[in-house]
Parts: sequence; structure tokens; C-alpha cells
Amino acid sequence: MSTSIRIEALKEKIGPVRKRLIAHPLYGAVRTGEALRKFMEYHVYAVWDFMSLLKALQRDLTCVDVPWVVRGNADTRYLINEIVVGEESDIDEQGKRVSHYELYLRAMEQAGASSAGIRTFIDSLASIPIAAAIDRAELPAAVKKFLQFTFDTITSREPHSIAAVFTFGREDLIPDLFLPLVQELERKKPGDFGIFLYYLQRHIEVDGGHHSHLAMAMVEELCGDSDDKWDRAAEAAIAALEARIVLWDGVVEALA
Repeated sequence: MSTSIRIEALKEKIGPVRKRLIAHPLYGAVRTGEALRKFMEYHVYAVWDFMSLLKALQRDLTCVDVPWVVRGNADTRYLINEIVVGEESDIDEQGKRVSHYELYLRAMEQAGASSAGIRTFIDSLASIPIAAAIDRAELPAAVKKFLQFTFDTITSREPHSIAAVFTFGREDLIPDLFLPLVQELERKKPGDFGIFLYYLQRHIEVDGGHHSHLAMAMVEELCGDSDDKWDRAAEAAIAALEARIVLWDGVVEALA
């Protein structure tokens, strides 16, 4: 079985849970600026821990230590390093370099959404390990479960599973479903959601296209011809989508 067929087989396996995510009531519940602000206060944790998945892959697939030594192969090094450049140092609406996480924080501040929770949580990481920080933080239960899944995946040190979560638990659904709403909100109140609108458009342009293809190529490279790795990758991808459903459930509950 060729790797391209393997990817299609993996997509077929995760298809049912992905359909459940696409049909989630969240997308019908977020219809106002107030609801969108609440969504952002939950979603920012997914934006941040996506960056953590990215850096876990870079750590495991390339050499980030001194002295430098050859680690992995050139194909996977190229794939992950190119994604890192785009995610960690993209351009903002003014053409200045910024990570997608920092851009999201700016979008929250412009929209009037609170970033206090995520900032306090990240500040706590300077003094305690991530598992303890998640456990002790005053975060919604759905956010905690989502973060616990992500960092359990990272702790596994299974690059093929981490890559599958990174690739197939991505947020490629959000821009298409939220873009018309954000465009309308920005039209009604110019200056409230302009940065978030730019974030979504940039997400479609970069993450939904080029980076998605690079990420799938990385999964293919890491799983190779190992049936066990492909099975583990599919399991991880399904679990990632289930974790996203739990997070969305939490947003809907908060909006009720």
C-alpha cells in the first residue's frame, strides 16, 4: 500500500468523528459578538497548545541542542522547520513578524475578549511543570481536558502520533465556518474584529493550504511502511478530534 493510499485510509478512519465535529452545535451557537468573544476565550488555548505540538515535533525530529548533531532525515527536518517558520514568525496585518498565538492575543484584545486566563496560566509555567499547571489552574473543565490530552500526547514521545494530532486535529474547520460571521460583525462595527478577520484569512491561506500538505507529508514520512504506526496515528487523530468536541461542548455550555 503506497503512502498516499495510507493517508486516504487514515482519513476514512477518522471520517465519522470528523463529521460529528463539523455538525457540532457550536457553529450555530456563535452568532453574536458576545458569543464570539466567549469562543475566543476558550479557543485561544487550542491556538497555544498547537504551537506546543509544533515545537515538540521540532524537538524530536531535528537537533535543537548544542553541539549540533545530525538527527532524523533531511525530508522530515525540512517539513517541520518550514512549518515552524510560518507558525512562529508569520506576518501580521501590518506586515510585521508575529507568531499566530501572539496575533490571536491581539485579536482578542481588539475584540474585547479577556486574555487574562491564558496569560495567567502561561505565567505559571515559569515555576511549575505543565501537568501541575493544568491541574492547579482555574480553567474550565473542558479546557483542562483538552490541554491534558495534548500534553499527554507530547509526553508519549511518539513522533508519528504527535504528527497525526498536529495534522488531523488541526483547525481547518474554523475559518470556513466563522469567516462570514466575522466579516459581518466587522462590517457592523469596524475595528472590533479586524485582526481576528485577518487571522482567519491568514489561516486559510497558510495553514489550510501549504502547511496542511506539508503536515500530511510529514505523517507519511514518519509512519512509513509500519502498520502499527499508521494504526497509532489513526487512533491519535481520532482522539484529537474527540478532544476538540469536548472543548466545543464546553463553549456551548458557557454560552447557554
